[in-house]
Amino acid sequence: MPLPPATGTGRYYAIAAKSIRLIRHGCTNRPFFHISVTQRRRLNRQPVIEQLGSYDPMPNMNNEKLVALNLDRIKHWLGKGAHVSQPVAELLGLSGFFPIHPRSYMTAWRNRRTERDNQAKEKAEGSS
Repeated sequence: MPLPPATGTGRYYAIAAKSIRLIRHGCTNRPFFHISVTQRRRLNRQPVIEQLGSYDPMPNMNNEKLVALNLDRIKHWLGKGAHVSQPVAELLGLSGFFPIHPRSYMTAWRNRRTERDNQAKEKAEGSS
């Protein structure tokens, strides 16, 4: 009997032949990503199985980064054992589909610390 995935043997990951990942499109200095299901090991540039959404990382006029997700199809592929890449897991965490990824917390902490340091510098320069 095979061991469950929580045992850490790596067997579950080895049999998960599909992967939900970001595929880069767009031009130089203007990336655009499709969230797609592909074979885990892309030999000879195998085609995309299904597109599940899109992600535009460049802020628009309202300072928004746009994400479109087909959550029903993502549930379908997760039920079939598809593996999720780390960037997609972060996006799904921010959307509320997964728990928030630890890297999202780390980024927020760094941004807050940088903002606090910048305010302290401005205050010190203003009082001089």
